[in-house]
Amino acid sequence: MSEPRPETLAKLTPVLTKRWLSPDAWQLGTYEKLDGYAALRKALKAHPDDLIQLIKDSGLRGRGGAGFPTGLKWGFIPQEPNGKPPARPHYLVVNADEGEPGTCKDLPLMTHDPHALVEGVIIASYAIRANRAYIYIRGEAVHAARRLRNAVREAYDKGYLGKNILRTGYDLELVVHSGAGAYICGEETALLDSLEGFRGQPRLRPPFPATHGLYASPTVVNNVGTIASVPYIVLGGADWWKTMGTEKSSGPMIYSLSGRIANPGQYECSMGITLRELLELAAGCSRGTI
Repeated sequence: MSEPRPETLAKLTPVLTKRWLSPDAWQLGTYEKLDGYAALRKALKAHPDDLIQLIKDSGLRGRGGAGFPTGLKWGFIPQEPNGKPPARPHYLVVNADEGEPGTCKDLPLMTHDPHALVEGVIIASYAIRANRAYIYIRGEAVHAARRLRNAVREAYDKGYLGKNILRTGYDLELVVHSGAGAYICGEETALLDSLEGFRGQPRLRPPFPATHGLYASPTVVNNVGTIASVPYIVLGGADWWKTMGTEKSSGPMIYSLSGRIANPGQYECSMGITLRELLELAAGCSRGTI
């Protein structure tokens, strides 16, 4: 697979943002009309190991900054042989503590399309055999947290969360937890300490969260954008996902453009786009800016 030409990177039919401009996009009814929870139904019919392999094949990398292969991270979680229940509980933790100056790609996603994140959490939790998941959101993000909690309530009421999800025998409890606004909690191990009720500070590694994470149990920590991408991969397949982005970093990404530019905001483009191309999409720098 060859690297795409730079001029094609910005030409992308919306994927992650396709529902954002729909009326009441954050509500369950709108989400279900636009492929919502179709990926979950498909995923629950598959074996968890097959889902992990699908994410590996897709080439999805973490959208939190480090770019670690998502499927590989999921595969690090130790599993019991012969499909036996885990000896220790497994956890999925979503890092929604977005606090970098000028960065606001996760907050709009949770505000406009919270069910995409909820559905991704359920699929990812099923894949790693977790029965409890947490979304750790920044304390100042009050509006996004309200939308997210409302989406979780709707999912519980419809049977997408809780006991015996869609009559498959799979159980999952999802908790939305608001932090206290400490910037350091954006680091995954500090986030885990905060979630456990301690002062958020980075842990020494090893051991790693994959074996000793939340409550010293196997844990996957992923960014909002990473988990929200999962339903699209399940529905479209790994090959479709790899038609976007580059050979080494596939799929689309939401980019935040802020500061002294003509049209600040969120732009969804393929991975691999250059800063120059992003600025061209935003009509360049604002008037009078050097």
